[in-house]
Amino acid sequence: MEGNFPMEDIAPIAILMDELRSEDVQLRLNAIHSIPTIALALGPDRAREELIPFLQDSVDDEDEVLLALAEELGKNFEEYIGGPEHAHVLLGPLENLSAVEETLVREKAAESITKVASVLSQQQIEQYYIPLLKRLSQGEWFTSRTSSAALYPAVYSRVSPAVQEELRKGFTSLGSDDTPMVRRAAAKWLGPLLTHFSHQHIISDGLPIYRKLQQDEQDSVRLLTVEDLIVIAKSLSPAEIKEQLLRQIKQSIGDKSWRVRYMAANHFNELSEALGIELVREELIGQYVQLLKDNEAEVRSAAATQIPGFSKLIDKEVILARIVPCVRDLSQDSSQHVRAALANQISGLAPLLGKEATIEHLLPLFLHLLKDDFPEVRLNIISKLEVVNTVIGIELLSESLLPAIVELAEDKSWRVRQAIIEYIPLLANQLGKPFFDEQLGNLCMSWLGDTVYSIREAATINLKKLTEVFGVEWAKVAIVPKVMGMGSHPNYLFRMTTVQAITTITPSLNLEIIRSDVIGPLLELSKDPIPNIRFNVAKALEVMAATFGNSAEGRSFVQDWIKPTLERQLNDPDADVRYFASRALQKAAGVDT
Repeated sequence: MEGNFPMEDIAPIAILMDELRSEDVQLRLNAIHSIPTIALALGPDRAREELIPFLQDSVDDEDEVLLALAEELGKNFEEYIGGPEHAHVLLGPLENLSAVEETLVREKAAESITKVASVLSQQQIEQYYIPLLKRLSQGEWFTSRTSSAALYPAVYSRVSPAVQEELRKGFTSLGSDDTPMVRRAAAKWLGPLLTHFSHQHIISDGLPIYRKLQQDEQDSVRLLTVEDLIVIAKSLSPAEIKEQLLRQIKQSIGDKSWRVRYMAANHFNELSEALGIELVREELIGQYVQLLKDNEAEVRSAAATQIPGFSKLIDKEVILARIVPCVRDLSQDSSQHVRAALANQISGLAPLLGKEATIEHLLPLFLHLLKDDFPEVRLNIISKLEVVNTVIGIELLSESLLPAIVELAEDKSWRVRQAIIEYIPLLANQLGKPFFDEQLGNLCMSWLGDTVYSIREAATINLKKLTEVFGVEWAKVAIVPKVMGMGSHPNYLFRMTTVQAITTITPSLNLEIIRSDVIGPLLELSKDPIPNIRFNVAKALEVMAATFGNSAEGRSFVQDWIKPTLERQLNDPDADVRYFASRALQKAAGVDT
């Protein structure tokens, strides 16, 4: 790319260069985001010789400016300085950014350095990247040493064996650094680096680094070694794991710090799969039960998320003997977050246990969790019922759970009723149309007449969602007649609910249903003695005009049915009715042209 910009374009480039030197942070930030434009205007030679050295001296700046610079240099910037053969030039400013105090800047600089590394040749890596890596790894300030840890994995497999040996020694030093932040970085990047090690070097170099970090005095270092452990386990045979790693695995699972135990619990399935079924059955069942019974709620929550995955690796008898008792305890845990985590996973046990064991051991727990005080617990149970349905069948499921759902739907607390309403579309989707029509249809309609406004409002939204689940033809038969029937009820609240329900579900219906079943009764309500109902009819007509007014047929419908009614309402004695009718007419006029 050459700098062939016409003279009139050079002035803005000069301005941008001045902005890079400006005292105004926002101006400098804008200029940093424009450096590709500057580089393109200068051409590759001048960009390398003038722009990059200038940027290299720009480290004494605000953190947000430095962050933007670190990010821009990683966005294929080599294209502006002559291509990959010159990409190593970018390492200079990025090296400086890797040593600044602000963590976010250092991390972004390290990320950009590894992106640059991906386009470097082996010769460029050994001539420019490796010296940079050594300087950062041996830097006086811990900030540069911390950044260096992230740079090892990107090039390890692309250099000669002799350089690889130097890299292993350099990373070993980071793992023994005096500063906890450096050791933390080493623990974080050890796993990605080990994926490039040969089996021999994992044993000779990787394991010693891991063991030292796994026994670090800082729990913030130890917790990061759990992921390193998984990488190592994947590369070793079961016999080698037993000999080399088993003690460390048990130490991490039983660590005195709950944060380390949390990490072990959170990655337990990955660890189990890396170890293999035989070792899991011999060594890990007791360890897992220990995590499910941990005295910290966060650890129990993390362990609960692993229940189905771990249970797949063990026999059904062991699940019943060791895991199900823990599940029973967790369903009554004092922490709502633990119960919610369990509720999200417990259904995954059903396919593993089969029909009879699910009915005997899990159904009572589903019922218990379905009555939980914490809404998320109930939602998590309902959202996963489909899995249970496939194991025990809809008939049995409905027999067992429907009474609990109905009971909650009629709970004296309106908040509980509202929570159940919100789950109904999800439940309907899981259980299917025939079951819903038979068991829950009437219940949904009954909420439209609830004494609490929030429930009536939630019930109308529920009808809209059900229409989206089952389709407009279903709605025409199951919903619309019942909703419109309430429009002639002597109690004005029921008539109001009809209008609000129509307003809500109109976008989910089609013009044919509106024309044949809805518009007639709705226009009757435009003459209701209650002003609130009349102006809500105007709102409903506005929605109809917006929904259907884009087609020729819809415009005709608006012209014939909606506009005459709204024009009549312009003369209504009530000011609110006149206002909403006027607003709706504007919408109708917009679609009429």
